[in-house]
Amino acid sequence: MALITLRQLLDHAAENAYGVPAFNINNMEQGLAIMKAAEACDAPVILQASRGARSYAGDIMLRHMVEALCEMYPDIHVVLHQDHGNNDATCLSAIRHGFTSVMMDGSLEEDMKTPASFEYNVEITRRVTTAAHAVGASVEGELGVLGSLESGEAAAEDGSGAEGKLSHDQLLTDPDQAMEFVMATRCDALAIACGTSHGAYKFTRQPDGEILSMETIRRINEKLPNTHLVMHGSSSVPQYLQDLINENGGHMPQTWGVPVEEIERGIAMGVRKVNIDTDCRMAMTGQFRRVATEKPEEFDPRKFTIPAMEELTALCRDRFERFGTAGQSAKIKPVSLDEMARRYASGALDPQIAAARAA
Repeated sequence: MALITLRQLLDHAAENAYGVPAFNINNMEQGLAIMKAAEACDAPVILQASRGARSYAGDIMLRHMVEALCEMYPDIHVVLHQDHGNNDATCLSAIRHGFTSVMMDGSLEEDMKTPASFEYNVEITRRVTTAAHAVGASVEGELGVLGSLESGEAAAEDGSGAEGKLSHDQLLTDPDQAMEFVMATRCDALAIACGTSHGAYKFTRQPDGEILSMETIRRINEKLPNTHLVMHGSSSVPQYLQDLINENGGHMPQTWGVPVEEIERGIAMGVRKVNIDTDCRMAMTGQFRRVATEKPEEFDPRKFTIPAMEELTALCRDRFERFGTAGQSAKIKPVSLDEMARRYASGALDPQIAAARAA
């Protein structure tokens, strides 16, 4: 087993037509639950940490926690990914602390609240990509702003989320701009906007083409067939977890997430990384609430965390199996960061060269 880069994993996913769920982690319990699911079905894993997670747990704790998980599950390949980096320092410090992949989210300015210009996004993403590739690490960029096509607003999560009303154009990634962006930045993966948003409250009704634009994914994939696409805000917000929380003292209003069937459609159209955080939080919180309700005398934290971990493991295994990730880890031959750096330097992984060859 080895820590591998996002680029290597997503190249393998593209060659074998599967997608990879990317699960956010903040603590040991989440990491153990995710890895247990991965081991059960031989799935490679993307563990990602937001700036909020890095502040909560600390970079040293996160690094050693992931190293421990890798030692405990030696047959599972892991990508350690920085989610929603807001500047050069955030991304490069992540690499310095052992992350093999970073997201430079230049769709928003450094405050992660103000929509940025295309020129700003290209410049900062290109800068981070150049630095990361020099040491073999991967870079995910983002074009378009995550937010609801229903309300024109974005939900904030871990400090990331546009403020104020957003235009329809901002909420849907333009395919022609996507091609220009990838060629200019040389990023390894592209997060696109198609109507999804952070958090649990994505849609007020079962999503259809008016509020979840899978057509946008299809059009971008036609323009960029060799680019790995990423769906952010792709928790499905399962009804059974809403019910579990509300039956045990919660007050979640009825809401809808991204149906797993739609994510499966996206994978068939070039989506290779699927970000899932809210579902994981709900799985654990639902069990915390259930134990607290059924056993109000309980005070041992382990009596809360063990069933919470079991619920999360079941959810993660379902996503590994539905996305086609199951059974893939053993097929991957790890490539070191040094070798990835050599490949970047040689131009072997350059999107412009790949596009020219495809033409």
